[in-house]
Amino acid sequence: MIKKIAFFVFLLVSVLDIIGIIFKIDSLTFIFKPFILLALLFLYSQSVESRNKWYVMALIFSFFGDVFLLYSGENVFKFGLGFFLIAHLLFIIIVVKRIKKVSILNSFIPIISFGIVLSLLLFLLKDTLRDLLIPVVIYGVVISIFGIVSLIDFLNTKSKKSLLMLLGAIVFIVSDYILAINKFYYEALIFQVAVMVTYISAQYLIYCSMVLDEKKEN
Repeated sequence: MIKKIAFFVFLLVSVLDIIGIIFKIDSLTFIFKPFILLALLFLYSQSVESRNKWYVMALIFSFFGDVFLLYSGENVFKFGLGFFLIAHLLFIIIVVKRIKKVSILNSFIPIISFGIVLSLLLFLLKDTLRDLLIPVVIYGVVISIFGIVSLIDFLNTKSKKSLLMLLGAIVFIVSDYILAINKFYYEALIFQVAVMVTYISAQYLIYCSMVLDEKKEN
């Protein structure tokens, strides 16, 4: 029962945040966006008996990233980027711990795939990033590594939990790339909505993978 309530709260705050973006109601966004990750953290705590400390920390850092990205300004953006950078490093640790073996072929395909996509994005944005070029490049490399290790794990195991994590990583990357395009190349309401829809979806997919992982271990 509590788990169902937690899921409803997660869904409710997510929808209210998206409504705030669509109708440009800033108060809705400021109130409900920070609660998305808190609701997901509560949902996770009600879904498993043994909590993964790396994942809990990743959710906490994602929460602070959300809070900082609510505000405008280059320095605030850097802080938000920094918190999400740490969150992705924690996601990487989680996935790397799952990987039992690494082959050259299974590594080559993910590296080339995510590397090409990142290169295309940086080529598109390089003239508008200015002082943020290095932080964005570092962040882009880290989220690409998240995608790479997730794909390696999936190619090794073909398991449902690895598929969910891979989908979460890919959708997270898509969300961040849309955010970058919206912020540095072309701003549009549809991009802002797409950022949150993909971000929430990515976080939920990763949550599903973590719950399945705990059940498999038990």
